[in-house]
Amino acid sequence: MVSLVRTVLGDIPAGGLGICDAHDHLFLRSPRLPGQELDDPADAAVRLRAFRELGGRSVVQWTPYGLGRRPEELAALSRATGAHVVAATGLHQAVHYAPETLGRLPEDLAELFTAEVTEGIGGTGIRAGLIKVAGAFHGVDAHARLTMTAAALAHHRTGAPIAVHLELGTAALDVLDLLCGALEVLPQHVILGHLGRSPDLAGQRDAAATGAYLVFDGPSRAHHGTDWRLPDELAALADAGYAGQLLLGGDTTTPETPGMPYLLRRLRPRLEPALGKDVMDRILVRNPARAFALHRS
Repeated sequence: MVSLVRTVLGDIPAGGLGICDAHDHLFLRSPRLPGQELDDPADAAVRLRAFRELGGRSVVQWTPYGLGRRPEELAALSRATGAHVVAATGLHQAVHYAPETLGRLPEDLAELFTAEVTEGIGGTGIRAGLIKVAGAFHGVDAHARLTMTAAALAHHRTGAPIAVHLELGTAALDVLDLLCGALEVLPQHVILGHLGRSPDLAGQRDAAATGAYLVFDGPSRAHHGTDWRLPDELAALADAGYAGQLLLGGDTTTPETPGMPYLLRRLRPRLEPALGKDVMDRILVRNPARAFALHRS
């Protein structure tokens, strides 16, 4: 069977993703970031074209339900630039939503997530290929438990992978205990984000040992241990046998984030001497092709 990735323009063979930014945002609106919205299609096109000119082929957008995904604009950008774009369903932490938005959510979140993967987002017919949820700081709160339970049900129905925002890189094992323990999602279908924000190599190794994918994202954020620790972190994980589970993302969340072009323009040349070209090819090309493929449990 051919592994498929669900993009905003339809399913493609997973091997066609090419160089992939495994976690980014072309559009994003959150009450936590007032005045810093990503909602300009022209700006998104500039960023996406710059990524393409540097050899990038695909971008996985982690913006979930209710945060300004703009699915029709995502499809238009994909057509205009030739970049593959994967959209997300799911829900972020409760603090990213106005109370009235949460109050309008359907009772059956799993059905909502399933429908956005199988039928389309908001009646557009443009389908999500990823289910994004979020943990709490050093734990799994009630909102996270609710959304992760729905995400697991939707994953079992659709085969879409589950991507998890780890708050400041924490609670990876708590998240995996819930998703892969009680909710019976295979760890290779779980993608953990923000591992570099908690530069705890032992914790990173413990998460990798489960079989889940680890995304190191959000480059060049001065308030996080990201760029300057990244070569050593990735080299240590690769040397420990986990090179096949590592991913990189730009995680553009505000207009000032260097984001997806920076990933290839500055970060890739810095990492290649530490990791070698083969490991970089795995991280940017081969690993995303497996991580974002649709699977049936």
